[in-house]
Amino acid sequence: MAKAPRAWQRMLSGRRLDLLDPTPVDVEIEDIAHGLAFVARWNGQTAGDYAYSVAEHSLLVESLYTRMVPDAPAKWRLAALLHDGPEYVIGDMISPVKAAVGPGYGALDDRLAAAIHIRFGLPAILPKTVKSAIKRADKVSAWLEATQIAGFSEVEATKFFGAPKSAVIEGQHILLRPPTEVRAAFTARHAALMEAMG
Repeated sequence: MAKAPRAWQRMLSGRRLDLLDPTPVDVEIEDIAHGLAFVARWNGQTAGDYAYSVAEHSLLVESLYTRMVPDAPAKWRLAALLHDGPEYVIGDMISPVKAAVGPGYGALDDRLAAAIHIRFGLPAILPKTVKSAIKRADKVSAWLEATQIAGFSEVEATKFFGAPKSAVIEGQHILLRPPTEVRAAFTARHAALMEAMG
């Protein structure tokens, strides 16, 4: 009988996260922040001296979500910050690759997201209204990233991500920082939102 392939990953915190059956007990914010700070969005095809990380993207999405839903409670702002949390172990796949991989990727992402949510006091599955508002902020961030660092024209970005409202994107500039700085910023924002949740 063939031995089952290993489906867990050892984290720097010492935790052993089972990707097929993740538990909230094995989720640590330091592992998430570290992993996301070193995962490049756009498959690394961005201008600048540093990769544009998923951690930096997550900070932008939370900021945009807060602009778009100014009365959102801290828990939903935290959900926005953690919206790509599973990518700390499964990486960031561009949409065409996700489509090619099929539904298995989505199921894996959902299991990891549920464990992350529960670990930080959020419901395993977010309310549809919250999830769709975060998705809108995510699309605005993609438009900003596409036009500022990924080589898209505004017309092309609008075709794929929709046209953002000018009030939402006013003054928003993509940051490119070393992974250690982004990791610290992500961890600090997480701590501030957890404190605000009480």
